[in-house]
Amino acid sequence: MPDPVDRRAPPKAEDFVVVPGSEGPRRDFRIAVGLREGWDEEGRVYDVSEAVRTARAWMRRRVAAGLPALSGMFGRAEVTYAWMRPDGSVGSDREPVALFTGEAVHAYLGHLPDAALVGMLNELATELGAALGQERIYVAFADRTWILDAEGRHGS
Repeated sequence: MPDPVDRRAPPKAEDFVVVPGSEGPRRDFRIAVGLREGWDEEGRVYDVSEAVRTARAWMRRRVAAGLPALSGMFGRAEVTYAWMRPDGSVGSDREPVALFTGEAVHAYLGHLPDAALVGMLNELATELGAALGQERIYVAFADRTWILDAEGRHGS
């Protein structure tokens, strides 16, 4: 005979309480990594699922080694930009990007200093960049932003 299904009623608004130890400073993050390889329109375009697969492999390796890992959400977006050409005309373009966003939730990662979280962000960002054929990755954490560049490979 099958086990009975738990038929508890869904929670009501008054059932919710703040989880002890879950309050702390907000430390949100974002990694923006291109999905089009290279700098021209002929570059291979990756699907965001390839970024997800790369991030999940990174998370599993860290957890298996007894290390903390970031968790977050992936979304696909398009970055748009413009630039001045040498002849004085203006160029513009757009390209697909994967956005990995989240928060270093205090209940799980509150014990870690900011430097450890920045290290994890850089580690994950560089793995994403290598997997997706990117030369630059844009990272944000709390009130800071920075660019990771494959040194010597950037054309401008």
